Amino acid sequence: MASLEMATVEQYRQIIQKLLSDRAARSMQSNSQVEAQTIFDRDGDHYQLVYVGWRRNGDRDYGCLLHLDVKDGKIWVQYDGTEGGIANELAQLGVPKADIVLGYHPPSVRQLTEFAVS
Repeated sequence: MASLEMATVEQYRQIIQKLLSDRAARSMQSNSQVEAQTIFDRDGDHYQLVYVGWRRNGDRDYGCLLHLDVKDGKIWVQYDGTEGGIANELAQLGVPKADIVLGYHPPSVRQLTEFAVS
C-alpha cells in the first residue's frame, strides 16, 4: 500500500472511532440503564457500536447499531441502524463518497446510490 493510501486509511480509522465514541457518549447520557459499547478491532479493521442493558420497562436491550469495516482503502458500512445514516456523516467529515461502500445493499442496488459500488 502506498504511504498516501496508508495515511488515508489511518484517517478513516480515526474518523470511525471518533464517530462511534461520540455517539456512544451521547447515548449513555440519555439512558443510564443501557450501556453503549464501542468495539474496535484495529487489527482486522472492524468497528461496532452495540447496546447492552435493560430498558426502563424491564425489557432486555441488546443489539448492534453500527458496524463499519475498512477494506481495500474504503469504509464499508456493513450495518446502519441510525436515522440519518452514518455514510452521510462520513461524507460531511470529508470522506469522499467514492470511498464509502454501503455493504448492507446488494451490489446491484449499490450502483444506484451516490456511494461506491465496492
